[in-house]
Amino acid sequence: MERSYFLTMLLLILHQIDAAFWREWEMFYLPGGIQLYLALNALIIPVVLLGYKHVVQSSKKAIIYATACASLGVLTFVIHSGFALTGLDQFHLPLSIAIILFCLLSALWQFAEIRKFSTRHIAA
Repeated sequence: MERSYFLTMLLLILHQIDAAFWREWEMFYLPGGIQLYLALNALIIPVVLLGYKHVVQSSKKAIIYATACASLGVLTFVIHSGFALTGLDQFHLPLSIAIILFCLLSALWQFAEIRKFSTRHIAA
């Protein structure tokens, strides 16, 4: 589960770097613009990083953090697919699209790993 979490976390952070370039806060109509956007990231990114620690240590909270991280990967794909379908042209560069697609694929891999992890720990 460590590798899938790490990859999903890496892709989510890369996406946030890319999102700053595309001024994603404007797509969400966030009041306060980049200030609120940065504040939200200041809350979310540490949770994702802390979650990695829990996964590496196989703590009791590992599944909760892993599920949250994988869910963020899926949500990133769903939200940006919706933006694309409504005609927004941000995130149209090949690497931007690849990062979003790989967020989904990595999250799905992570969900599969969570299931294996859960099955092993329930049986134990």
